[in-house]
Amino acid sequence: MIEGAFALLEALRRCGGEAGLTEIAAACALPKGSAHRLLEQLLLVGAVERRGSRYRVGSQLYRLGQTWEPHPGLRGAARHPLHRLRAATGASALLTVLHDGRALTVASVPGGAEPLVPVRNGMSFPLDTAAGQVLSVRGRACSGGRLPGAVLECAEVMDGVCCAALPVRGRDDRTVAAIAVMTLSAPELQRAAQEAARAAAAVTATLARADAPPRLPAVLRY
Repeated sequence: MIEGAFALLEALRRCGGEAGLTEIAAACALPKGSAHRLLEQLLLVGAVERRGSRYRVGSQLYRLGQTWEPHPGLRGAARHPLHRLRAATGASALLTVLHDGRALTVASVPGGAEPLVPVRNGMSFPLDTAAGQVLSVRGRACSGGRLPGAVLECAEVMDGVCCAALPVRGRDDRTVAAIAVMTLSAPELQRAAQEAARAAAAVTATLARADAPPRLPAVLRY
């Protein structure tokens, strides 16, 4: 039953988050009666919601999903730097992690690239993108080494979209995530990369402070 329930939820995701019973059953290769019974059980626990004759993922799953952390404290550490990056560049800003062989978006702020690449949490990118190259350690340093670990690409993956990605590192200097910024303006890419580097450094610094061992009070001697 659990396997069937998750198959239905995955089918809803593939259908854009909302679908009718017939469409869901076909996507899961289940009889409509079986799909309906599972959907009714998911309705009871808030994992699915119904609007008219259509079903969509429920708020309970959203709340549970917010507790998933690819690295302790990562999303909280990136919240303000991502918004500052968006404000400074006008570009779409996102935080990705390596998951199932792709660059998975775990935090995002939509910006200028939205008409061509809508930015949403949960969307993923192949490893030949700038973020994917950073995460898979196939990235090449930016010219002159001014932005260590950066990958810049312009219209190489998608026409009209330029992207810069910088690594976010843990205490052991291992790359735990990538900050990426996507813009529709090639001349603005270098400046966007510099702002992304500041954002990545801010997240790295916050993670380092969070991972630091607690400071014990000084021993008082009498």
